[in-house]
Amino acid sequence: MKIAIANDVAMAAEALRRVVASTAEHQVLWIARTGAEAVRMCVEHRPDLVLMDLNMPELDGVEATRQIMEQSPCAILIVTGRPQDNVNQVFRALGAGALDVTATPVLQGQPGGDAELLAKIRTMDKLIRHSGGNQAMLPKSAANGNGNGGADAHDTEKVTSLLAIGASTGGPVAVSKMLAGWKPPRGCAIVVVQHIDQHFADNFARWLGEQLDMPVRSAEEGDELAAGVVLIAKSNDHLTLDQNHRLRYDANPKDYAYRPSVDVFFHCVAQHWKGEAVGVLLTGMGRDGAEGLLAMRRAGQTTIAQDQASSAVYGMPRAAAELDAAQMILPLAKIGPVLRSTLGGK
Repeated sequence: MKIAIANDVAMAAEALRRVVASTAEHQVLWIARTGAEAVRMCVEHRPDLVLMDLNMPELDGVEATRQIMEQSPCAILIVTGRPQDNVNQVFRALGAGALDVTATPVLQGQPGGDAELLAKIRTMDKLIRHSGGNQAMLPKSAANGNGNGGADAHDTEKVTSLLAIGASTGGPVAVSKMLAGWKPPRGCAIVVVQHIDQHFADNFARWLGEQLDMPVRSAEEGDELAAGVVLIAKSNDHLTLDQNHRLRYDANPKDYAYRPSVDVFFHCVAQHWKGEAVGVLLTGMGRDGAEGLLAMRRAGQTTIAQDQASSAVYGMPRAAAELDAAQMILPLAKIGPVLRSTLGGK
């Protein structure tokens, strides 16, 4: 892959250059010292992947990501010092079209940083190739109450309906906007499978809980579905739903590039959930979730895909549309009202 680096800290940029140069599979195409320079260089010499810092002069990483996705879309990995201390900025960048986040090796203060970054880059390479190259990165726009990370009285209620949500690039902001202001009906459980590194999944749950009027928490091994609670897949293993309606994590299929996989969870819902269910496939790069959504439709469950105009990247929803997996293809702003009319609640 041709990889670009956007980082104004000389030591960090050099560390990233050395990591990329340590393997013959990749080459450093250019290094930008400001966000504005990164935007310009992407137009002039578009890379396969940008390693984007958050805190840069002229344009920060969020705005640089947004402009790159509008002008010369390509895969973007946020690589920044202590991302856990910049949660809001990270999710703004993911909402603008970045694929994932990891810590800068030279700044994280932990051994194995180089190996972790290379593993991320290999994953990005798989996603790009599986999606048909960076032409799949379409230049589309991405995108309150007081949720919390704990359970409430809804947890003890019998679950009678299930909302299953799958998302990738641009997903955190899309999920937040779709669910904002909604109080689901009694007995409704919500599960979100978002492509995000397991080291940042708990941060995603906390961040989403701050945006919503319902509790949000990470799904633990063996959890039962919880009425009125948003459960977030928290592992690089695949979240599954068994015949007893308990949530499990499974490493197989091990060679699947999308982790956790939306397809795996949607297939489980189609197979094991016999009550009312709605599957929603949101913005994202690649094809994950399309076949699972089709399985849900064939099982008689309601299926929805986000439309092209409102998607940060129209990959996963496009694949669902091509398979005729979605009964409804809707702009993000209209999915929430449809959930209210289909499942109920306020």
